[in-house]
Amino acid sequence: MQDQTVARRAPLEGVRVLDLTRLLPGPLATQHLADYGAEVVKVEDTGAGDYARTMGAMGGDTSWFYQVVNRNKQSLRLDLKQAEGRALFLRLVERADVVVEGFRPGVMERLGLGYDVLAERNPRVVLCSITGYGQTGPYAARAGHDINYLGYAGVLDQIGTAGGAPALSNVQIGDLLGGTMGAVMGILVALFDAQRSGQGRHVDVSMTDASFAHAIFPLTEVLAEGRVRPRGEDLLSGGVPCYGVYETADGRHMAVGALEEKFWQLLCDTLGRPDLKPGHLAGGAEGARVRAELAAIFRSRSQREWVAVFDAVDCCVTPVLRLEESLEDAQLRARGMVVDVGGVRQFGPAVRMTSMPVSAARPAPPTAGADSAQILGGLGIDAGELERLRAAGVI
Repeated sequence: MQDQTVARRAPLEGVRVLDLTRLLPGPLATQHLADYGAEVVKVEDTGAGDYARTMGAMGGDTSWFYQVVNRNKQSLRLDLKQAEGRALFLRLVERADVVVEGFRPGVMERLGLGYDVLAERNPRVVLCSITGYGQTGPYAARAGHDINYLGYAGVLDQIGTAGGAPALSNVQIGDLLGGTMGAVMGILVALFDAQRSGQGRHVDVSMTDASFAHAIFPLTEVLAEGRVRPRGEDLLSGGVPCYGVYETADGRHMAVGALEEKFWQLLCDTLGRPDLKPGHLAGGAEGARVRAELAAIFRSRSQREWVAVFDAVDCCVTPVLRLEESLEDAQLRARGMVVDVGGVRQFGPAVRMTSMPVSAARPAPPTAGADSAQILGGLGIDAGELERLRAAGVI
């Protein structure tokens, strides 16, 4: 690999993104683009703007939540319900490569800013729309949150322990896998095509679709057996002894992922229980017996003691860390996954590239409208006109 310290032009340098989104999926998607060099303008209304600014615990003037998904961006306040606001936005579209929005289907059209209108101004522009259910279908106009998307996708039903209710996670699978990463993938694919063809596309991202499309193991069960296995009874949710979570003496847990036979045999040898080797992938009563044996063994020592044992044994047995511990983990720190951005600890970009050090060009998230004068000045709007637009509530 090339020397990581020799910086080249950022891979998305020169890509201009107009971001109309709020809260989590869209803002995190555009932050990912910004981290790789894209120029992202956060376009907010002249009222509340992105209400993530005040959602949850505050870290100064804005919430921690807002701060960790909005670095490396500029902010422009613009009232798109006013004709002058829409006209200014369309002038920005002429110079943009991407527009990202997260309104319900039909809102952009009602504003007079649907894909056909944007493409008429700039045929190369990519419009990415992030919604819960997509732009079409009987649920398209419905409200929803991550829990609803996972419910429809058959994913929520699979998460949890045997005999228990579906489990909830505060890592939003639908929002992040679908709304964030699905949007990033769709935008980059459409941008690549626009560079070759000169024509942009409307990228339709459904958080439900993306969750559904990644339920790989449940689908294989349906193909093989005609239905999924009950929650907590398949290969990856506690149905076999070699793959599961085991409590330690201090109430913590160890993650056992010894799926391959060689890892399972090494685990059994390390525990001094070669008699458990035949129970590798056992189900039913025998699987329950082997799991109970393992559970008793892991409850005999603290998590710290088990870490000391298995750090020296390569068989996929690791601690279940709390996030505050993960932030101090040697591997994650060595990878640059914990960065200080404007005095705030944040996650670094998750995809590493040669000749691109981890950095933040604009470390502090923007205050609402902080860059309005600069952005609109780039359109040739002078100070007097800016004041008129402010007085009229357009910006």
